[in-house]
Amino acid sequence: MSDTRVPTTVPAAPSTAARHRAAATPLLTPTGLLTVLLGAALPMIDFFIVNVALPTIDHDLHAGPAMLEMVVAGYGVAYAMLLVLGGRLGDMAGRRRLFLWGLATFGLTSLACGLAPDAWTLVAARVAQGAASALLLPQVLATIQATTTGRGRAKALSLYGGTAGVSSAVGQVLGGLLVSADLAGTGWRAVFLVNVPIAAVAWLLAVRTVPETRSPRPSRVDGPGTALLALTLITLLLPLTEGRAAGWPLWSWLLLAVFPFAALAFVLFERHAERVGRTPLVPPSLLRIPSVRSGLAMLIPFSIGFGGFMFEVAVALQSGLHYGPLAAGVSLAPLCIAYFAASLAGPRLVQRFGRRVVIAGSLIQGTGLLALALTVHAGWPGISVAGLAPSMAVLGVGQGLLLPTVMRIVLSELPTAQAGVGGGVMVTTQQSGLALGVATLGTLFLALLPSAGVRDALLAALLAQLAIVIGTTFLALRLPRAVR
Repeated sequence: MSDTRVPTTVPAAPSTAARHRAAATPLLTPTGLLTVLLGAALPMIDFFIVNVALPTIDHDLHAGPAMLEMVVAGYGVAYAMLLVLGGRLGDMAGRRRLFLWGLATFGLTSLACGLAPDAWTLVAARVAQGAASALLLPQVLATIQATTTGRGRAKALSLYGGTAGVSSAVGQVLGGLLVSADLAGTGWRAVFLVNVPIAAVAWLLAVRTVPETRSPRPSRVDGPGTALLALTLITLLLPLTEGRAAGWPLWSWLLLAVFPFAALAFVLFERHAERVGRTPLVPPSLLRIPSVRSGLAMLIPFSIGFGGFMFEVAVALQSGLHYGPLAAGVSLAPLCIAYFAASLAGPRLVQRFGRRVVIAGSLIQGTGLLALALTVHAGWPGISVAGLAPSMAVLGVGQGLLLPTVMRIVLSELPTAQAGVGGGVMVTTQQSGLALGVATLGTLFLALLPSAGVRDALLAALLAQLAIVIGTTFLALRLPRAVR
């Protein structure tokens, strides 16, 4: 955070202790930043890379719809459930150490996914892979917060936001390429096996380039808070992602009934823990920081819309337009390219225009959704990959301006000591939103398929997302005017 005091005299020289603290502060080199961003990209890509591979997994393992949703949901639930704990452990034991452990376990669990002999083994490996991701990802934001300042931090956070968005789309593009290539007869298994050498390279780079940091005042793990957060997320995400495929059995309704009580118990326990001087898993005081509160309020609906969009498009392109995995993946390439270009331009635009960049990004995203809906309505079922490109590119520009800036806002006023837990809270919010998007907009899309057909089901889901985008545009007005 910048110093807002105005000196009235010539500033005094820094004390010896201050100079020693500054000298001892590790700095993140460009190679180190590239390494942690590579580590961040792995779990982000993996959330989406399986989407275009699901039909092939179903064919090879005879999985069925409910089991296929478990392949996606098992990863997402474990990931979201343990992210805050992963951030806390990094604050305590050292973020570089946890980053290395996370990379190693992510590589091993990816190998287990790629070698899974049946659907249940794949689901179990995906749950373990989600847990490894939760260990890995929070260390990235915390390391950036602890080892950068000023413009360097702004650039690093913008690159992180760009990585978050591009990785989501790249996951489906890469998944399509790998499934189509059928490398050495691996088919869908390649979407998991490709992680192994990448994680190994990232691990070797991290050993040399990522500095060790930890919280100056590490606190104990909040066991009851962790258990209550896990119960809250499971009782919401599991029935919403699995209920429809399983025919909404009694257990799904019982879990949904438990959810509000679990959420209330979690909030009350965390407030009590902070009030009596303990360090809760998610300190309620974080939400009293305006940038955190307003940024998270906008991140939730954005993530819901984005998660639903990526799922719907993956299904509609293959089942409705009969694209192969390669064409379905390549159709998202314009979104990836435009997103990355917009995220690179974001820091300069934010410095000049502040929160108006987020407002503009939301409006551009809405324009892209409307253009895509019109393309689907007018051109179905003869829409080519090139025909989708203009609306996909507009969507990418809007999302690339919005998401990195919102992430930067959430983290802008966090104390360094809370960098790990703050990053964990933000990414938990994002991942929970992505899972909710698949569960809500995805369920809407799948529920309409039998009666309305693919085109009209997709149009309904796109218009629902457009309504969400309108809401996020108004929420952007609550963001801080200037972005640090």
